[in-house]
Formats: sequence, structure tokens, C-alpha cells
Amino acid sequence: MTAKPLDVDAQQFNEEVINAGEPVLVDFWASWCGPCRMVAPVLEKIAADYEGKVKVVKVNVDENADIASRYGIMSIPTMMLFKNGEPVETIVGFRNKEELSSILEQSL
Repeated sequence: MTAKPLDVDAQQFNEEVINAGEPVLVDFWASWCGPCRMVAPVLEKIAADYEGKVKVVKVNVDENADIASRYGIMSIPTMMLFKNGEPVETIVGFRNKEELSSILEQSL
């Protein structure tokens, strides 16, 4: 079974992101955001390519405004790479698979 991005809410965020054993790429998105819809299939490929190395999760900012404000999310899509529970990389706006892979490779 191929890994897919996991939708998480405020209750799951600590368990799935902060306490995760592996690096976690968090996609802050909203259903009305065009670039967010464009990056969704890219993130599905990233989740499959990095299965076992990086977990990919999605946080809907409309449903989880508290998490978005905690991390200063001002525009979407914003992707944030967490390692050991701390954000180590922030990527704002659409990125293609090659750009995201390159950023992940530098951070892993």
C-alpha cells in the first residue's frame, strides 16, 4: 500500500507531528485555495516516494486555525518540515515535485 498524506486535526497534531519518530512535512491548506489543490497531487507523490523516511500530513487551516496561528501561517499553501517536533524548513507557495524533493533531501 502506498503512503498518502494524512489529514490531521488539532487533536491529532501532537501525536502525528510533534511526537513523530520521523521527519514530518505538514501541508497547511484550504479547500478554496487553487494553489493548494495544485500541490495536492505533488504531495501524494512525495508521500509515496519518501514512504518510511518522511511522513506527509495535511492541516486544513479553516478547520484548525489555532494550529495555523501557532506556526504563523499567513498564506497558503505553506508546507513546514518538522524534525524532532520542531519546524526546520518553511516552504510558501506552490512547488513542483523536483523542488520539494530537493528541499527534503537537503533537510534529511
